[in-house]
Amino acid sequence: MNAEVTRVGIRILEKEYQVACPVDERPALIASAEYLSGKMKEIRDTGKVVGLDRVAVMAALNIAAELLVARNAVPDEDADAELAARLRSLRERVESALEQGQQLEL
Repeated sequence: MNAEVTRVGIRILEKEYQVACPVDERPALIASAEYLSGKMKEIRDTGKVVGLDRVAVMAALNIAAELLVARNAVPDEDADAELAARLRSLRERVESALEQGQQLEL
């Protein structure tokens, strides 16, 4: 099964990234990028965390904590498997973009 793939421009904390994405996953990718950017802006704007790499790690920890709370609230093996697959796919796309020279400035 070959899904049509498109390149999607996403903006995270005022930096643009191009990510390859199946067409049907485009809205989820954009929403994920907006959510991540918002979390990173919240952390950066507190002034308590210095450095983009630390802001990104803190945002990732906060989002992972939210995921674990949500997962524990409604245990559903099918939803967990689907979420894990989507997160794995998103991680692979972001890693691919970063490998192509579009790394976060530290």
